[in-house]
Amino acid sequence: MASHERYYVPEQSQWPIIASLGLLVSFTGLGLWFNDLKAGHDASHGPWVLFVGALLLAWMLFGWFGHVIRESRGGLYSAQMDRSFRWGMSWFIFSEVMFFAAFFAALFYVRVFVGPWLGGEGDKGVSAMLWPGFEFAWPLLENPDPQRYPPPSGVIDPWHLPLLNTVLLVSSSFTLTFAHHAMKANRRGPLKAWLALTVLLGAAFLFFQVEEYVHAYQELGLTLGSGIYGATFFMLTGFHGAHVTLGAIMLTVMLLRILRGHFDAEQHFGFEAASWYWHFVDAVWIGLFVFVYVL
Repeated sequence: MASHERYYVPEQSQWPIIASLGLLVSFTGLGLWFNDLKAGHDASHGPWVLFVGALLLAWMLFGWFGHVIRESRGGLYSAQMDRSFRWGMSWFIFSEVMFFAAFFAALFYVRVFVGPWLGGEGDKGVSAMLWPGFEFAWPLLENPDPQRYPPPSGVIDPWHLPLLNTVLLVSSSFTLTFAHHAMKANRRGPLKAWLALTVLLGAAFLFFQVEEYVHAYQELGLTLGSGIYGATFFMLTGFHGAHVTLGAIMLTVMLLRILRGHFDAEQHFGFEAASWYWHFVDAVWIGLFVFVYVL
């Protein structure tokens, strides 16, 4: 332990190379799929290429994090390494904040500037020449080019499934906080119970998110192709759903580790990192509920 106090140098690893390969294959698959590149075939192989890349990434995550866990359990990490992990997770969450800030900024730009300009307001009112009869109102249920981008027939009612999901996620933050306090008090029973309840609340959120998407596509005609409203709606809520899925997986792994006897009252940064991430996605959802569903 003392020899690693100043700086820890890990052994050589193949996982960064596998991670790079997995990312390359995944984004190649996305490019083939989104551009419908068929190369003489009846359908694009993009989804299959993406699936292979996702499998490589899953293998990398399982193997790399498992290696880190074995190093930690072996006593190789020190206070210096703990600080490195904390700074790394902090910067990662900051990058995620900027990621969502870009999408919220796009939503703000469309609603406050571009939409009114296309409707004939302000110095850019000349844009109204493109669609003379277009009147801007948000949510956008009358698109400037309805033949190309058919508008939805309605919007998601914020006071049903979105409100329920808000209650679920906010409640999960409380249950996770109770689990964290139980961890620091070394009370293993309440820790397992509160953390398991948190995972169940996250799973319930994802279930109702899928229900909402089915309702939007099948009954409202609200899709990614229904204009800027559908695009911003699904980009924001879809990416958030992906982050909730990742957070739920992280918390499930933490629960499995706790069931195996990992962590104690002093050494549990893996659990703390997953908690930070979960609280972050909860905070993002509050912003989504207010600015996407309600306002």
